[in-house]
Amino acid sequence: MITGNKGEWSEIYALFKLIGDQKLIAGDADLNMVENLFYPIIKIIRTETGGNYQYKLTGDLVLISGDNEEFRISIHTFSEQAAKLLNVIKGSKGSFSIPETEAFMKSVRCGTIKAKSTSKTDIRIVVHDQQINQSVELGFSIKSQLGGDSTLLNAGKTTNFIYQINHFKPSPEEINTINGIDTPNKIKDRIDAISKNGGIFSYTNLENSVFENNLVLIDSLMPVLLSELIKTFYMTKFSSIIDLTESITNSNPLNYDNQFSHTFYEYKIKRLLTDIALGMTPSKVWSGIYDATGGYLIVKENGDVLCYHIYNRNHFEDYLFNNTKLETASSTRHEFGNLYEKNGQFYFKLNLQIRFK
Repeated sequence: MITGNKGEWSEIYALFKLIGDQKLIAGDADLNMVENLFYPIIKIIRTETGGNYQYKLTGDLVLISGDNEEFRISIHTFSEQAAKLLNVIKGSKGSFSIPETEAFMKSVRCGTIKAKSTSKTDIRIVVHDQQINQSVELGFSIKSQLGGDSTLLNAGKTTNFIYQINHFKPSPEEINTINGIDTPNKIKDRIDAISKNGGIFSYTNLENSVFENNLVLIDSLMPVLLSELIKTFYMTKFSSIIDLTESITNSNPLNYDNQFSHTFYEYKIKRLLTDIALGMTPSKVWSGIYDATGGYLIVKENGDVLCYHIYNRNHFEDYLFNNTKLETASSTRHEFGNLYEKNGQFYFKLNLQIRFK
């Protein structure tokens, strides 16, 4: 029996829904359809344990091929199955099975709810690109709003930023008192305690050099810029990327020349979010090559599937910028949020996690 959560079942739903719709419909920054911007689907390629299976759309039929077999099923059948699956997903909690959907999956050679993948690509789709009048194969990452908020960048020790604490020389007792703060907002409250004692947080480096160099590859000042964004998150009430970016734009900690109103911070943060979305991870050396060569597919709460295509980079960047936030991950698991001493200097680690809101 196949079991999965809402996000995992959403991948099968997206497959069925896209076959039924026969096209990718673009979305704008606010998750609205851009009705006149779409890409006709020629076929969908899904990687299963036994190899690749192709779902080729021909008229009102789907030609399914792979593993030396070939058969046809009505497109309308996929639309019906998508509608039934959506209702079950909406009405379920935790991890669950769907016997009727599983039976249909097996009949169309879907053995798992999550396609086998070693990159950020969840599904590959061949579309007709009307701009160049050619067929192109694109890889998409699928994000669902049917379950909990999904992450854009997962937290880890690799995403810890290290700050030196200047103008504060705490005693061992003061360190224990600060680290002993265990309120619901303990990280913010520990920072507040340090600041009230005159401590100033000055970014030094990331805990992980691979991630630090990945950020430098995107922009030479990206580690410093991002350290200011993170510090603002932990020191203020702001959490959304758009609000945090506005805050550091106003304070201008990198001292950019603002006489011509260049959007330095917004531009650079959008570029960072795009690179994370399409391939960059903290622990792996980033070469600038995108894994998800198409972009994102968003499964909305109402069942619509929207396409954010890197050809329409402005829509894609605006979507990421408008719909993400920073979040406090587990300080125990990722080992941050404690004041500590090293070689006579005092330090504090803050962690980066980016989640969709």
